[in-house]
Amino acid sequence: MAEDIKYLTPPSIDIKKEKYCRFKKYGIKYVDYKDPNFLMQFVNEQGKILPRRLTGTSLKYQRKVSTAIKRARHLALMPYVADLLK
Repeated sequence: MAEDIKYLTPPSIDIKKEKYCRFKKYGIKYVDYKDPNFLMQFVNEQGKILPRRLTGTSLKYQRKVSTAIKRARHLALMPYVADLLK
């Protein structure tokens, strides 16, 4: 029975992308809350903030990103909740 399992896409085995902090790599010092297109990279399709382990950002910049997203939501530049955001 185990031989009958077919996948639409082959399962990924030990394929890990190297995580890096894009803020340190590109020398970004300030996370602008008025740029919703940039902040959309750190939000999933439901509108939730992605964790550090998925994005690879450092702790310092993850805090700045989360506050920037919250400020953008408060000013209605980004939605709080969405069905299919991306």
